[in-house]
Amino acid sequence: MRIILASGSPRRKELLEQIGITPEVMPSHKEEKTESRIPDEVVRELSAQKAEDIAGRLAGTGLLVIGADTVVASEGRILGKPGSQEEAYRMIASLAGKCHQVYTGVTLIYVDEAGDRRSCTFAEETNVYVFPMEEEEIRAYAACGEPMDKAGAYGIQGRFAAYVEKIEGDYNNVVGLPVGRLCQEIKRLTGGKKR
Repeated sequence: MRIILASGSPRRKELLEQIGITPEVMPSHKEEKTESRIPDEVVRELSAQKAEDIAGRLAGTGLLVIGADTVVASEGRILGKPGSQEEAYRMIASLAGKCHQVYTGVTLIYVDEAGDRRSCTFAEETNVYVFPMEEEEIRAYAACGEPMDKAGAYGIQGRFAAYVEKIEGDYNNVVGLPVGRLCQEIKRLTGGKKR
């Protein structure tokens, strides 16, 4: 089966490869639009838009498209990717000493060998607890460059791991793709086929 990842995220590709799935990478460049401000609804909508965009460009059968989107939410507010070092500082400061949520929405679109199309969309939530941080620690992390391409201005798999007290839920979800649940949904959708 041909598996297409509708995302340019190197972290998502690595997570898939870690579980034995080698996807073709075809990032969606469609403008992301959502009316919702509810985090799990937002990620479901955006993952579906990405998967539909790529699935609509592909012909053939025996293919699976994976669309995904991740957001960080703190006190009900969605934190996107920071636009500047100062914005990264503000985001990290707002997370320090508190619990926040990471949501990843995933949409799977499967076209079987007969040309029949099936799809599913789900969202996974993980709670992340961050230790209190000194201002110098926040400034140093904001300046290290790591926050700039990440929702919520941090990467749990990088230097920010030093400040994570604990998580409740799927660690891989925080990295960008809940691969355990993803595999279960793929099996359900495809009748047991993973590759």
